[in-house]
Amino acid sequence: MAKGKYKQWITKEGLTALKMWAKLGLTDKDIATNMDINVSTLYEWKNKYTEIKESLTHAKAVADSIVENALYKRAVGFRYDEVTKENKYNGKKDKYELTITKVVTKMVVPDTTAQIFWLKNRKRLEWRDKQEIEQTGTYSGNVTILNDADEVKKYKENM
Repeated sequence: MAKGKYKQWITKEGLTALKMWAKLGLTDKDIATNMDINVSTLYEWKNKYTEIKESLTHAKAVADSIVENALYKRAVGFRYDEVTKENKYNGKKDKYELTITKVVTKMVVPDTTAQIFWLKNRKRLEWRDKQEIEQTGTYSGNVTILNDADEVKKYKENM
């Protein structure tokens, strides 16, 4: 690594490039590759130069927010306008104008997969697959726990 290579990345142009890559969803490893440095060097620079760390952190947060918003919209459904445009001759020699001929409002229905993903991450305790149930009270009998259908069948046969 050439000494002073970091200097090109703490300029306005360098920081703009870093922000752009982070907003596009590139990982630190991808960004380091684009910078022509090792990812460990990028980590060192992030610790040493606050401009680099803040640029990447902020840009990644923006990208995450965009994706979160898109997931939310997909989970609850949304409406959008589909615009149809057409070239129309305006009466002058070889002159055409782009005009809107139709606007149709369409609906994207809510997506249950997106809803499940959202709920499993946002409301983990209520929506995770593994539920923890606490049993209280006293019981003096024996308890048998059966793990699969074969065990249940054998248990019923022996009763």
